[in-house]
Amino acid sequence: MVTSLKQDQAGRDTGASFWKRVGMPPRGAGLHQALRDGIPYTVYTRLASMAGLEHKELAKYVVIPQATLQRRAKLGRFKQDEGDRLYRFAEVLEAATALFEGDKEGARQWLLHPVRGLGGRRPVEMLATSAEVEAVLELIGRLEHGVVA
Repeated sequence: MVTSLKQDQAGRDTGASFWKRVGMPPRGAGLHQALRDGIPYTVYTRLASMAGLEHKELAKYVVIPQATLQRRAKLGRFKQDEGDRLYRFAEVLEAATALFEGDKEGARQWLLHPVRGLGGRRPVEMLATSAEVEAVLELIGRLEHGVVA
């Protein structure tokens, strides 16, 4: 998985650290601790912006009710399970952006439309469980390597 995306002159992600812009570690002990401590609310707003989604849309995809989202905004942090879902969304967003060679709009469109390799489901509808996220990431990996079946 590509973890270092920069922006080219067309504004596409091609190299500056995706995870730095999100505001969370990509993996390892730093990520584990961040999830335990509670992902900051600012990560949520950055992810929504980077994905080109309204806050309500992202909340729906990562299964965080609006009332909970409002409470987290006031508290400034998400609970561990909510942060984990945000991390999984970030993983999928990063992988889709890499698949589309930094084209954020192409990645966004792919995430929002039905995909044959996912049984006609939209990738954003498959973010609630780790098994679904794994299926999306596996499909992205197959597409990156030219394996469609």
